[in-house]
Amino acid sequence: MILKGKRAIVTGSNSGIGLGVAEELAKAGASVIINSFTDREEDHALAARIAADHGVEVRYIAADMSKGEDCRALVEKAGGCDILVNNAGIQHVAPVEEFPVDKWNAIIAINLSSAFHTSAAALPGMRAKGWGRIVNIASAHGLTASPFKSAYVAAKHGVVGFSKTVALETAGAGITCNAVCPGYVLTPLVEAQIPDQMKVHNMDRETVIKQVMLQRQPSGQFATVEQLGGTVVFLCSPAADQITGTAISVDGGWTAL
Repeated sequence: MILKGKRAIVTGSNSGIGLGVAEELAKAGASVIINSFTDREEDHALAARIAADHGVEVRYIAADMSKGEDCRALVEKAGGCDILVNNAGIQHVAPVEEFPVDKWNAIIAINLSSAFHTSAAALPGMRAKGWGRIVNIASAHGLTASPFKSAYVAAKHGVVGFSKTVALETAGAGITCNAVCPGYVLTPLVEAQIPDQMKVHNMDRETVIKQVMLQRQPSGQFATVEQLGGTVVFLCSPAADQITGTAISVDGGWTAL
């Protein structure tokens, strides 16, 4: 229980990568605040289930990560945090000249600006304690690019740069800040795309995964949410005390190409 006594906030964590990270932090002994923009019974039931599974305190706090005031209020309602994982994100695909302005603004707000607001709110408490961990979930697209994903690529590159800046500003204060850059991760959202891709390309499941979805991932395998969560736990451990300002790829070799 290497994180016993630590409080973690994970944004965008009622499914997918965020949920996997929250589970692994709870397993490591941290109390966890999970988050999304909804406020449903099942959101709070999910928190109760994680708490029961791992014997730690888990709360759900609703906050809209597209709004700076909500981002900062999340940290305040949580009572501050020792560990902040900025995971919330959305995606939209279109050519630059056809990219809807509202989609661009929403992606930049949720994928990038939210990390600024939550970090700004969390850092004073971390400085007062002399210990803190900020882990920003970026993407392989924070280090490379793909066509038709201009807003997402711009935001994720911004997340990597922001992480480096926070790392430099907090160096020597017992606080680290890093970016984790996943490639394709098998989440419920990605799983739901597979049948459609099978129809479009007239391929079986295994072929469409290997030749279409994982074309740029040399390992030919999806990363898992557990692997992402384990990477975050490592960055919060004493072994990572001197790892700060870096981008760690969990992408099956994508960015090595």
